[in-house]
This record gives sequence, structure tokens and C-alpha cells, in this order.
Amino acid sequence: MSLSPPPAPTGFSCPVPLSHRTEITVGHGGGGRLTQELVDRVFRPAFANPALEAQHDGALLRLPDGSRLAFTTDAHVVSPLFFPGGNIGTLAVNGTVNDLAMCGARPLWLSAGFILEEGFPIVTLQQVVAAMREAAAAAGVSIVTGDTKVVERGKGDGLYVTTSGVGVIETRLTVAPASIRPGDAVILSGDIGRHGMAIMATRAGLEFESAIESDCAPLAAPVQALLDAGLEIHCLRDLTRGGLATSLVELAESAKVAIAIDAAQVPVSGLVQGACEILGLDPLYVANEGRFVCLLPAAQAGRALEILQRTAPGGTPVIIGTVQTGPAGQVTQRSIIGSERIVDRLSGEQLPRIC
Repeated sequence: MSLSPPPAPTGFSCPVPLSHRTEITVGHGGGGRLTQELVDRVFRPAFANPALEAQHDGALLRLPDGSRLAFTTDAHVVSPLFFPGGNIGTLAVNGTVNDLAMCGARPLWLSAGFILEEGFPIVTLQQVVAAMREAAAAAGVSIVTGDTKVVERGKGDGLYVTTSGVGVIETRLTVAPASIRPGDAVILSGDIGRHGMAIMATRAGLEFESAIESDCAPLAAPVQALLDAGLEIHCLRDLTRGGLATSLVELAESAKVAIAIDAAQVPVSGLVQGACEILGLDPLYVANEGRFVCLLPAAQAGRALEILQRTAPGGTPVIIGTVQTGPAGQVTQRSIIGSERIVDRLSGEQLPRIC
């Protein structure tokens, strides 16, 4: 006797987005596996060049006189526009400043582009622009050029901001994924998950004993302090979309090394941990806007911790892991009870529109 297969359930969709889709999904903007597939499938083949292939937070460019610049660009679509600890303006400035800093550059100049929806309140725009002015002053950069476009009512969701930045590289080092070496220590500058959970708590209307504030902050000062101390910084990466986990996977793949981290050493505040548990999220994948990892020779890690303790936002910096020879591209996490698991990119979008 043959059995017929059960009828397919109605109203059910697979939670894991399939690769090679024919249309863009929200997951393509999440910084995880779909984002990487989109980059590899569309952008890298179209724009292939050595600067792009470095897969860094910005392009490292050498001028005819031998001096070097870092150049980066970013787009910001965060919702809501205002959140505890910042708004789309502070996020736009700090995000671009931080990408330049991760290249080992001293940020100098930014551009700003504004896509406005018809009907957007001018007073709100003035608040955002004022926040950008203050953030730029705090980071020591100037907004020197820009553009404005307006789209019809209902076609722009209020306000989007794009920023690009240029910084000068004064160090002799090449601070990039290609410089990572086995034996390097992996230092985390502070606690994780604040930005993403500040956004999600606001959206979900979650109320805690005290509000979760975004960690949005400029990172050029602590990076410059590390470089001024003469430390052999191999690579830096700020932990934005996809959080700590995705950033480490990207670095391991780019450098063709393995990275092992200890979960017990990764700091997460009680408020962020509680919010993650309520929403069913893993703090390792939650976005940050004022935290970074620093990879450098283990012998110099103690000195780096001392410097970051004085200069970096986010509490106490910690050594969370080490770089190993292989398997290439693999990141593993040792749990509090001693078991190990492989850390991978997310398949879809955990937190849409957090930056």
C-alpha cells in the first residue's frame, strides 16, 4: 500500500532565505550570509579591483607622492530616526568616522547626502543636522560637501542619509585583514549589543528599569592612541551590522585564518541580555555603533588593554580570543560550560534597519 504525502501547510514560509534569489529581500541588507552573497554575486564581479578585494571597512589608497588615504562610504536608513543615545545624524557621522579609523586613518573630511520625502518636517531635519554638526565636531572632522534630493510623498520613508569620508593614514602599518597573523590576540573594546537593542526596545515598546542607550560613539581617538603608542596593530573592525560574530567571520575568511573566542569573556550588560532573551536574539549578532575588535601580537595585548581602558567608550576592554592557523575562515566559540560551537553568519535579517 502506498501512502500519499501529507498536504503542504498553508500560510507557511521557510524562515531561512534561499540563496540566488531573483529579487532583493530585507535579508540582503542584514550584513549576514545574504549580504555577502549579494556582494560576491553582483558587486565584486562588476567593480573588481585590488582596493575592493581587500574587503576592509574602507579603501586604502596610495597617492603619487607615496602618502596614503582611506576612503569609505555608507548609507543610513535607521528606523526610528531618533533613538536613546542618538539619531540618524549622529549615526551617519560616527559610522563613517569609525570606518576610517578601522583603516588606521585619521578622519578628516566627510560628505553628506540627504534623501528627503515630501512633507518631512523641516524642524526635524534641523535637529538631525544639528546632531551631525555636534558629532563631527566631537570627532574632529568637517562636513565639506553634500547633496539633497526630494522624493514624492509616500516614497521615501521620511529621511535617508548617506555619508562618505576621507582620512589620512599616518602610520607605516597596513591595518587590514591581510595583516592578521596566527597567534594574534583578539581584543574587544567594550560590552556589546547596545545599539541594536536600543533600536529594538524602542520599536517593541519594551520598558526596563533604565533605558538601553545606543553605544553610538566615535572611535578615532582610541585607535589613534593605540597607533601613537607604537603598537603593531594588525587589524581593526567595528562591530556594526551582524555584530561581533559576523565581524569575526568576515575577518577569518578574508585573512584565511581561524579565530577562537571564549563566550565567558564577552561582556554583555544585564539590560541588553534581558532584552535579547525577551526577543529571542543572540547578543553576538546584535549591532553596535561604538565598539570594535583589535587584533595584534599577543605580547602587546596587555599594553593595548591599558590604553583602551583610558580612551575607548564602553567600559572594560577584554581579550576574548586568539587567531589560529586553521581551518581557514572558521570561528569557534567556547561556551561557559566548556563546549565549542562554530560561529557562522546569519542566514537572514535579525534586526532590520538598525543603521
